[in-house]
Amino acid sequence: MFKNQRTSRLLGFIAGIVIIAALFSYQLPYYIHKPGHADSLTGVIEVEGATESEGDMHLVTIQSGRATPFQYLLASLRDYEDIVPVEDVLLEGMTDQQYREMQLMMMESSQEASTVVAYEAAGKDIDISYNGVYVVSVVDGMPADGVLQSADEIVEIDGQQINEADDLIDYVSSKQAGDTISLTVNREEETLHKEITLESLEELDGSVGMGIQLVTNRKVTVSPEVTFSSGGIGGPSAGLMFSLDIYNQLTDEDLTHGLQVVGTGEIDYQGNVGRIGGIDKKVVAADRDGCDIFFAPNENGREDSNYQIAKQTAEDIGTDMKIVPVDTFSDALEYLENVQG
Repeated sequence: MFKNQRTSRLLGFIAGIVIIAALFSYQLPYYIHKPGHADSLTGVIEVEGATESEGDMHLVTIQSGRATPFQYLLASLRDYEDIVPVEDVLLEGMTDQQYREMQLMMMESSQEASTVVAYEAAGKDIDISYNGVYVVSVVDGMPADGVLQSADEIVEIDGQQINEADDLIDYVSSKQAGDTISLTVNREEETLHKEITLESLEELDGSVGMGIQLVTNRKVTVSPEVTFSSGGIGGPSAGLMFSLDIYNQLTDEDLTHGLQVVGTGEIDYQGNVGRIGGIDKKVVAADRDGCDIFFAPNENGREDSNYQIAKQTAEDIGTDMKIVPVDTFSDALEYLENVQG
């Protein structure tokens, strides 16, 4: 009898351990998105010969990861934590690792665009050469599926040299569904020749395509030298703040005026600031870390813009942080040049 009781207790103890382990480690088909941190760019970006500022520029992050049952429960009870179905995060057929790699490639592209914008605005030496287009990801079930791979470099299409992603997109958009194109692709140390038959894609509103995401392979050479140490942070949304911090290091005026400046927004090579996701969570993170100014994409004043959401979030949490709408790098630069510390 006593032996049976001891056995029952042991089995109950083991079952409890298994349940607890599952609560904290079993991955559900959801992602949790929640406020991250406003990280100073000091040490992340270093321009040769730059002097220190009194304040700091910051990038702001969202913490994102697969949900466990425990995390799912907490997120359902907390403000500014979103539970997102995995199919809304990952492209069809994409693994978590491939998604991570795609985010890191987008971060590299963002660093490059921000460098171009800042150096051109500061009138510093910059040289740009174009060397084809990289495949960021291939959508499962699309024409390129099984033909192209992530990190493939497309250098020619139908015998024509490809310099930028827009070159390839424009060429493909001039074709018809059923047309076959020939691609010259560099994969690791091999040069491959591939053929893809184009299809009308619902995701492109019926326009023809291959079902890939692209990034231009540029080589940017600048003087003075700039280096990035962003670690494992991915995605394109730090572009605006990268460009402001680089410009601040390239020029004599201290744009921070002793303030803690943060913001978000993807930046293109012309200095336009684009919409990003999760800006409410970024406002919360920046407020928690004591920032003074927050730049938000204005999207040319459209309803429900990033700026409108950021402004409403700031009101909801009662922050004193100033929310500033920007459409371009120049908008943010002009604001900082005239702000009082």
